[in-house]
Amino acid sequence: MIKISFMLTLALSLSLYSAAQQAVEISKIELPDMGDSSGTLITPEEEKEFGEAFFRSLHSQIRINEDAEIQQYIESIGQKLVANSDAPSNPFHFFVVMENDINAFAGPGGYIGVNSGLILITEEESELASVIGHEIAHVTQRHLYRAAEASSRLSIPTMAATLAAILLGTQSPALGQAAIMAIQAGSVQFQINFTRENEEEADRVGMQTLAASHFDPRSMPTFFERLQQSTRYYGQNIPEFLRTHPVTTSRISDTRGRAETYPYKQYPDTLAYLLTKTKVRVLTGTEDADTLKYFQTRLNQGTTEQRIVAKYGLALLALKEQKFTEAETIFQALKRDYPNQPQYAAGLARTAMNAQNYPTALARYKKLTEQFPDNEAIALEYITALLKAGSPKQAQKNLASLSSKTQKLPVYSELMAQTYSDLKQPAESHRYLAEYYYATGSTQDAVMQIKLAQRSKGVNFRLAAILNERLRFFLNEEQVRRNR
Repeated sequence: MIKISFMLTLALSLSLYSAAQQAVEISKIELPDMGDSSGTLITPEEEKEFGEAFFRSLHSQIRINEDAEIQQYIESIGQKLVANSDAPSNPFHFFVVMENDINAFAGPGGYIGVNSGLILITEEESELASVIGHEIAHVTQRHLYRAAEASSRLSIPTMAATLAAILLGTQSPALGQAAIMAIQAGSVQFQINFTRENEEEADRVGMQTLAASHFDPRSMPTFFERLQQSTRYYGQNIPEFLRTHPVTTSRISDTRGRAETYPYKQYPDTLAYLLTKTKVRVLTGTEDADTLKYFQTRLNQGTTEQRIVAKYGLALLALKEQKFTEAETIFQALKRDYPNQPQYAAGLARTAMNAQNYPTALARYKKLTEQFPDNEAIALEYITALLKAGSPKQAQKNLASLSSKTQKLPVYSELMAQTYSDLKQPAESHRYLAEYYYATGSTQDAVMQIKLAQRSKGVNFRLAAILNERLRFFLNEEQVRRNR
């Protein structure tokens, strides 16, 4: 049975897809709105802060993807769409939620998440792009910010926690209900209003972005139709939010009619899409035997490219099961035949690293970074290998060369903490571990790490000032959270 999950975000926004097992009475939850369509009630800086808080809250509730290659792909397709949207200068952040429910959502500050389950159900890259384009349109059309009261009634941490609680309800109804009730204890009522006009506008604007980005506009109605057909499994128990935001025949007809105004042509999938989808399948598969059968049956099916991708899946599965000799053999063959494809060579380097053959792993990663100097997924793996091999000074040097965007990811702080620990600098290690915990929604743990840093040896005047400032910041946020 196909399960569809919708993630509810802000005041007048419901994501395109929704969770079938939602047991919380969403229709009785009311969210205060964050601002009007002109943006006069929330400043860009407040929106940025709110988005960051929302993303931290998500980390504490659900499993956010940590694989650098998957992150690199979803970010690349998202930014390609943003560049052709009606707000190309707006900041956006794309990420994958490692959940099998079919879901995609737009949060504040341009944070857009896509569930792994949605990636796997897409049959073409353009279908995935149509979903992301729809969510980008929710942001650019300011569907997330309407009316008043937010800045005067709710703090940013409280709003972020509210949205995370609603998301948690889509994944675990009992926990979501408990979280929402905890927030309601602060005498704040929440309601989510979603309108058909918002969805129709996101469809229309999203399709324009899709076509301008050279994806197939016809993929949107095709994917809608598949979603509509899947609702037959619900019988008479279709959730209320599916009835109020249905993927209706008229909506499919409307998007199909609009898509037909674009010239027809072929839109081949990129290899990056096929390889990312394969990796997602391996990482999220619950039964390796089923995953093995899936790839084996495709070794002699489809195009040459699809058969090669099936081999890649078998190599990833062998690596997951620690069958290093088997993984090495497959990756070697792939790398020999396709020397300019970074995923195959990276898989080969990863095999050596996981097998604890560090000299070979380091040599392979070093060569990879020279061949693909702008590939930061490879750069992060190389840093991990350096730390495992006992080379923290080189790891520190490589960390400093990462882009500012990568340095904002939780994995950067985690690697910095490990690097300073290996360099015998405990104060700096605790400081970066605090940043990692904060970025992943564990402010209390961040406070503890700052206090450990303050008690460590080697704290100079500069570092002491940084630690004091961060401790005040973390404690203030904890106080706000407790008083909401």
